[in-house]
Amino acid sequence: MLVKLFTMENSEYGKYEKVNGEMTGLNIKERMAGRWFRATLGILTSTGPMVIYLVGGLLLLKYGNTNLTVGSITVMVALLERLYRPVNMLLNMQVDIVRSMAIFSRIFEYYDMPLEIENKPGAVLPGRMEGLVEYKNVYFHYNEDAPLLRDISFTVKPGRSVAIVGPSGSGKSTIINLLPRLFDIVSGEILLDGHDIRNLDLRWLRSNIGLVTQDTYLFNGTIRENLLYAAPGAAEESIIKACSEANIHDFIVSLPGGYETEVGNRGIKLSGGERQRLSIARVILKNPGLVILDEATSALDSISESLIQDAIEPLLKGKTSLVIAHRLSTIMACDEILVVSGGSLVERGSHAELLELNGVYREFYETQFRRALEDAEHRVPKENE
Repeated sequence: MLVKLFTMENSEYGKYEKVNGEMTGLNIKERMAGRWFRATLGILTSTGPMVIYLVGGLLLLKYGNTNLTVGSITVMVALLERLYRPVNMLLNMQVDIVRSMAIFSRIFEYYDMPLEIENKPGAVLPGRMEGLVEYKNVYFHYNEDAPLLRDISFTVKPGRSVAIVGPSGSGKSTIINLLPRLFDIVSGEILLDGHDIRNLDLRWLRSNIGLVTQDTYLFNGTIRENLLYAAPGAAEESIIKACSEANIHDFIVSLPGGYETEVGNRGIKLSGGERQRLSIARVILKNPGLVILDEATSALDSISESLIQDAIEPLLKGKTSLVIAHRLSTIMACDEILVVSGGSLVERGSHAELLELNGVYREFYETQFRRALEDAEHRVPKENE
């Protein structure tokens, strides 16, 4: 679609033609590799039978009364060819091995990469998760010259929800990505039920966290297969219940294939709202103790957002949750709001308290929320007229 909209067909054809030409050249070079070796080997292989026939013929002509016969000569040639065949295969193995090592070296380089995130020896494996989350003086960076998070400290009590807001690039997603240890912090501590997450069993940690991201990823398979990815042994009743709570069941059963409908690569056959509702259903099916929403409603229209809001309520009920959102309705539903700017936690409190501070949140509200609310109020009288 992008190629058509920007009329880049000729450019893309030229790129393909160039790459295809390079590929053809590489194939020719590959087949020409060791050509002189194979040519020499072929000459030697052909020379052996010729020598036998020549010598045998001369002996028959000169000493006709010997025990040597034409059949004996033919048998010797046949045995020589049988001897040449395994020798040729062994000698050609060198060429095949050198050719294959170009691929194997890249594969082995990937497998030999050290794991950045792994379990510590004797990792803690708790029982039931309570959901107490504590960030204590957390610092994080990819490059020491460009710190992303500086001295982040806050606490989320079990069953409570916290919204994280701030400008784009302020570090909101980085904060939540540290909790399931997609990255490890540089310094400080992140505690879950009093345990440093670096000391917890990694499989246990991630299996108890449900993450709904803005860019929902679906595998190229059926709706059922994508749902069962969260809970492989889930029963049919559990799947239907999760989809009903996520307000996606009625849509699924309306499809010709129902739950066996193929969603395409990355869910391309579904709309953005449908993909996100399916992602929420997948997390509901997983039933984690801690839920993270990373701008889960940002790509939705007002109707889909309303459906998602109804789906989020049962998902968050009784669970600790961290929510990144740009919609006022989602933010105000949380127990506390954290304002992040420039990688630091600059403000915290309720919606009303933060507005009174006249700080970053107030500016955020004026530029994004208030204008949207005013536009909505202006549209209502026009529709009534």
